[in-house]
Amino acid sequence: MADHVASDAESSRRDRTKTSATRKRDAAVKDKAKKPGFFAGIFLFFKQVIDEMKKVTYPTGSETWTYFVVVVVFVAAIMLFAGLLDFGFGKLSALVFG
Repeated sequence: MADHVASDAESSRRDRTKTSATRKRDAAVKDKAKKPGFFAGIFLFFKQVIDEMKKVTYPTGSETWTYFVVVVVFVAAIMLFAGLLDFGFGKLSALVFG
């Protein structure tokens, strides 16, 4: 651990420049990893899909029913709200342009 904590003023005076120049793109180390073949890539994809599907936790029957009821009630409430707005604006436009 550091025994000395730098203050804000002291840390702003500290030299933060790089120690060396940034290397050029051509000089950067190229990753020469061999890419899998076409069929090996397809096999790898399905293997990864199966591995991920093993991690999935599915809801129970009661949880699914609860989610279904929540969605239906929410959609009904939004439909009622939109219908009331439509009815109100229809009456208002009939009064104005009537």
